[in-house]
Amino acid sequence: MIAEILNTDSKSKRIKIKIPFAAKFWRSELKKIKGIWYHKPQKLWSIPNTPQNKNIVTQLFGKDGVLKPNNMTVKLPTFTMSERVADRLQLMMTKLVLSGKSKHTIKSYRGHILHYLAEFEHRDLLTVTKDEIEKYLYDVITKNNVGPSRQNIMINAIKYYHEKVLGQQRTKYKITRPKKAQTLPEVLTEKEVYQLINTPTNIKHKAILYLLYSAGLRISEVTKLRIEDIHSKEKQIFIKAAKGKKDRYTILSDATLLIIRQYYVLHKPSYWLFEGAEGAQYSTTSINKIFRKAAKTSRVYEWAVPHTLRHSFATHLLQANVNLRYIQTLLGHGSPETTQVYTHVAEVNNDIVRSPLDRMLDGMKNQ
Repeated sequence: MIAEILNTDSKSKRIKIKIPFAAKFWRSELKKIKGIWYHKPQKLWSIPNTPQNKNIVTQLFGKDGVLKPNNMTVKLPTFTMSERVADRLQLMMTKLVLSGKSKHTIKSYRGHILHYLAEFEHRDLLTVTKDEIEKYLYDVITKNNVGPSRQNIMINAIKYYHEKVLGQQRTKYKITRPKKAQTLPEVLTEKEVYQLINTPTNIKHKAILYLLYSAGLRISEVTKLRIEDIHSKEKQIFIKAAKGKKDRYTILSDATLLIIRQYYVLHKPSYWLFEGAEGAQYSTTSINKIFRKAAKTSRVYEWAVPHTLRHSFATHLLQANVNLRYIQTLLGHGSPETTQVYTHVAEVNNDIVRSPLDRMLDGMKNQ
């Protein structure tokens, strides 16, 4: 039997290990390591990247441990951009900016369309067929181990170029897409949320965590909050130009308002509710650090991220019998199908749905 140890650099926080299902001894020994976690989608284990754990891995697997490249993060090959490719790229960049696409979308599309434009540099792009596009996608995906999520971004970028920049019909470039994984959002219990958001002693940090959960906000929405967006009399928070350039209102809880007022008196922000250096917007990096520290200190679910609080907000509302349509509005989802995923999380909650075995045993006890 062979154990695959994904190559990690000194900055990596985890060592990822893939072992055969039949390797019971290896699995039992790995489970003894503090901080071990099983990644179900990738079917592999990971442990904290420490010198001690590296020694354990070396001793445990010996010659049966094969060091493999870590393809979890994919970087496409670099190349020198020609003048023709640069001109074609600029056409797309202009279109993306004028159409109001987000910086994140522009950056993602740019990286993927560059390689496509280089591949067909000496061709009239109007003559490139669907079969040729799919052949290009196949080659890139198989050579670089590109996952379904990035495959879809590649396809979106290529379709955008042909349909929006070149003006070709949508039906002509209807490209085969990978099947989307049916994953469920990770959710904390109410007790875990309480422990996490009350961990910080810094009032600013606590206010940020309170807002993330109590209003179901995205991390970027917290950084863009202005003082004027907190409507204390109406118990509402105004979210301006959120995902999809949509404005919306969400709820402002009494407990959160109290924390915000305490924070405001102490820090006196001038424009942005949470200010960074020299009054600039607070960064998402800083919020991620605040969350990670709180999660580690409170010892809640190790793989939780700030967005986990948004998932938890939606799930807890659903468990409290709040109408799904209201939850969709509060979250700012454009489609009810996006919000529908939380019903699957709530349905498996033992506090709501009891196993028939438990009911059966309770009945036997009463006989």
